[in-house]
Amino acid sequence: MMTRSLFNLPASPWRSHFEELNRMRRQLDAMFDRYDGRGQPAATAGVFPLVNLTEDTDAYYLRAELPGMTSDDLSIESTDNNIAISGERKIPDAAQNARYHRREREAGRFSRIVSVPGRINRDKIDARLTDGILTVVVPKAEEEKPRKISIK
Repeated sequence: MMTRSLFNLPASPWRSHFEELNRMRRQLDAMFDRYDGRGQPAATAGVFPLVNLTEDTDAYYLRAELPGMTSDDLSIESTDNNIAISGERKIPDAAQNARYHRREREAGRFSRIVSVPGRINRDKIDARLTDGILTVVVPKAEEEKPRKISIK
């Protein structure tokens, strides 16, 4: 009885084997959710900026939230099928005698690299920063675009 309570084993024989398998699956899922697949703890907090990547037939669209930043604070580079966004986030200092009740916004340098799933035309990438949202339009390479085939 003592080993059952210590190791979280089923306490009664009527408990279904499927319930036990489900409990083990939940424990394994929770364990693997803590890691990113390379044996490293997953980065769950402090990821800046938040990024969405979408696509249509002509281009990929990378949108990043960068509140309070200007284009002078940012650098965007492309290599192969990656887009790198880096910069420095500056937050005005509080008064010398200020007492924080909550501090969640951090200042400092950041870098995000986003992989695009297909080949891109690096010469025609366009970026705009409007109302704290950076939109990077990444045109697809011509060989990646679907071709319309006419039926005769």
